[in-house]
Amino acid sequence: MGATDAFPEGAAPVGATPGQPGGLLDVLGVAAVMLDADGRIALWSPQAEQLFGWTAKEALGRPAAKLLVPPEHLDLVLQLFSEVMAGGESWAGVFPVRHKDGSTRLVEFRNMRLLDERGETYALGIATDQSVLRRVERDLALSVRLVAQSPIGLAVLDTHLRFVMVNPALERINDLPADRHIGRHVREALSFLDTEVIVDRMREVLETGRPLLDQFTVGRTAADPHTDRAWSVSYYRLEDPGGRVLGLATSVVDVTEQHSAATEAARARRRLALIADASATIGTTLDVDQTAHELADVIVPELADLAAVDVLDAVLDGRRPAALATGGPARFRALAVSAAYATDAVRAADPTGQIASYDTDRLITRCVTDARPVLVAQVAEEDLPHIAADAEGAALLRRAGLHSYLAVPLIARGEVLGALSLYRVRNQVPFDEDDALLAVELAARAAVCIDNARSYQSERRTALTLQRHLMNHRPPQPTAMEIAYRYQPAQAAREVGGDWFDAIPVAGDKTALVVGDVMGSGINAAATMGQLRTTTRALADLDLEPAEVISHLDHIAAGLDPAFATCLYAVYDPEHGRCRIAVAGHLPPVVLRAGRPPELLDLPTGAPLGVGGVPFEQTTVPLHDGDLLVLYTDGLIETRDQAIDTRLDTLLTVLAEPEGDLEGLCDRLLNALRSEHGHDDVALLIARVRSDGK
Repeated sequence: MGATDAFPEGAAPVGATPGQPGGLLDVLGVAAVMLDADGRIALWSPQAEQLFGWTAKEALGRPAAKLLVPPEHLDLVLQLFSEVMAGGESWAGVFPVRHKDGSTRLVEFRNMRLLDERGETYALGIATDQSVLRRVERDLALSVRLVAQSPIGLAVLDTHLRFVMVNPALERINDLPADRHIGRHVREALSFLDTEVIVDRMREVLETGRPLLDQFTVGRTAADPHTDRAWSVSYYRLEDPGGRVLGLATSVVDVTEQHSAATEAARARRRLALIADASATIGTTLDVDQTAHELADVIVPELADLAAVDVLDAVLDGRRPAALATGGPARFRALAVSAAYATDAVRAADPTGQIASYDTDRLITRCVTDARPVLVAQVAEEDLPHIAADAEGAALLRRAGLHSYLAVPLIARGEVLGALSLYRVRNQVPFDEDDALLAVELAARAAVCIDNARSYQSERRTALTLQRHLMNHRPPQPTAMEIAYRYQPAQAAREVGGDWFDAIPVAGDKTALVVGDVMGSGINAAATMGQLRTTTRALADLDLEPAEVISHLDHIAAGLDPAFATCLYAVYDPEHGRCRIAVAGHLPPVVLRAGRPPELLDLPTGAPLGVGGVPFEQTTVPLHDGDLLVLYTDGLIETRDQAIDTRLDTLLTVLAEPEGDLEGLCDRLLNALRSEHGHDDVALLIARVRSDGK
């Protein structure tokens, strides 16, 4: 409720100074007639002329009874007149009166005797049309009844915005009795609401006369200061029949239930949107830290002001945490912290990457031990030591204004991985069971992604360890060749393990050069690579022709899992200055000769190893002092958005730039061609012919 005062604040109340008359008497048209002791008309008001039809000139001095009373009622009127004049008693009632036009009308009378200073008596009659009076009475009775029994809160305020009337419904709505309203200004009576907005609205209606309808207001009453209530309020200016502003009327409807339902529906929509957002943004990579950050970021600020993700340290190493088995302290590794704004509460959380051990009295330890959410809706002083890491952290949380806390376990495939901790500081609404259910849902989705990332990273470490073990020695530097090489594993965990290279001394100062790529990835691919690499070294000792070596490898690969691989096997013979090459489905090598552009060798491609029963051919290529032979696997040049021919052209372009140092050339090739997020291993082997053996 609110408005603009028609008079300045503090002005004198109505009635303290002369003011404009009310309009009700004008509506009633009250007529005044005075009779002398003989019953003759001595005074005749203009309203009497309107009511009875006779002008003052026609009425004054004539006997009132004969002028106004039908003959059949004349005796009764004369008797009543005598009683009033003799005894001084007043008389009131409804009596039929003859109008000048000959009609008879029922008129409401009030008659009384008057006495002047000379002791002479007169009779004063006040009259109004009965039908008009009854209509006004009915309207008033109806208004009073409606106001009193209406379920809608109703109030009338004067032009100074003081309450003049409130009905019982408004007493209940405002939780204030009528005597706490009447005579009080809106600011004083409704101090528990935002009265400035209310007053502004009221003043606008008083000034403009335009009603304001269904103005939505939310607040808390003095009787229930902890519960939000909602009202729909309308404002109307009150005027008399002459247009004089009397004040303001307001109607108030309690819409708390509808507001609560709408608020809950909006909250449900936000929760569904949050779950949908989480599904799209959590688990975009197979990286544990990144997944934890994605979980924390999606929760803030929609569900919490601050979110922290901590994983049990043993889980990342693939072990069962001792705390879950013995009920002792738990060791956590902080993975992510996200805050909606700068707050001291951030410094109370463990820094990312830090490992901390917490006793069983810590709420986060209880959360992972019991595998159940821990909800502290209203954080008390004694709760802070069980939430914070230490006394300093408790002080930071106290200073930040932490008032509600929620911890939910990260559970994937029945295993507790860690906990998600949520804090509310600036958001004054405490966590509730619905928040806990939503947090559990989000934590469960993230936990599966974290578990997948953990498994992939574990497999990646295993594959890399196996691969390093299988390729744990540096290829020797042959007498007749200078060798440089690089190996880079795939960035994706499950794609590690299939590529290899080697340089093997062969009888007669010859050198065997090998690159290969097992189809598939992971531990099995690394194991297959190791078997093929070992077999290749054994076959190289037999000084077989390259085509024979490839045929033997094809036979061996057919019995492995995975069974397919590409391979290029070359033997350089310094005595004859030539290189014999056989290919099993592998990309062609590049030859660089002095003064000539790089050249992709046109060799018979052959079938991959493991196909079986396919003959292999070999090609002899002359190599002279200073010539370079570049061998590589497809991870160097293949991408998902460019054709293989385009990438091969790029390879030749990079090789066309002069580079005397083979190590520098390896780095330049990787920088130019290797994707930042490569999804395949890369093996690169560059050999330069040295005829002088230096």
